[in-house]
Amino acid sequence: MEKEYKGMDYLSLGMYAFMGFGMEVLYAFWLEPLLYGVPMEEFSVAQTILHWVATCITWGVFAYVLIIKSGGKYQFPLLEKGKEMKLWQWGACVLFIVGAFLADYMDWGGFKVYIEYRNNGLLLFIFQYLYYLFETMLFLLIIVFGQKACEIWFRKKEFPYGGVICGITWGLGHILTKDLQTGLMGLALGFAMGSVYLLVNRDLKRAYIVLFLMFIL
Repeated sequence: MEKEYKGMDYLSLGMYAFMGFGMEVLYAFWLEPLLYGVPMEEFSVAQTILHWVATCITWGVFAYVLIIKSGGKYQFPLLEKGKEMKLWQWGACVLFIVGAFLADYMDWGGFKVYIEYRNNGLLLFIFQYLYYLFETMLFLLIIVFGQKACEIWFRKKEFPYGGVICGITWGLGHILTKDLQTGLMGLALGFAMGSVYLLVNRDLKRAYIVLFLMFIL
């Protein structure tokens, strides 16, 4: 007889993904300043790149282990293709991407991608967007596991619970490491991304692409 897993089992996987985010805090505010002798704000280009590479490797390991463990021990395979999407679902995804773009445009005072390229230069820009690729996967996993846990608890599948959990955890992390406004934007973005996960019929690959575009634009 197959074991029936509880909501807390899946939520714990989401919290492991959140723990992955916490590893960057450990690197940036303790380990690397100890090694380099300067705070993160004063890292050189090489030190910044090393920070992003170390963080990406760590996040990649977390994501890989969680995906494998989910499909194996927890009998919740994440890489299976979801049901085909209808035209209105694709349209709604485009609207979410446009909405995220407009929010970032107003917040940054221009096109975010161009501003980051202008401020960082080509080399840092490339590594920063590599960093965003891995960051997207971790907060998507928080959404996926949070959604699964809450659907078991509340027995309703139409509400983006995972987005709420992602928004709370991700937003709180940004409040503690950045500021309140960034944290509140993280909360709103988390809810939107949780809605997208449902729109793409819980297909991890589709969700990853849409969420990455929402995040970077």
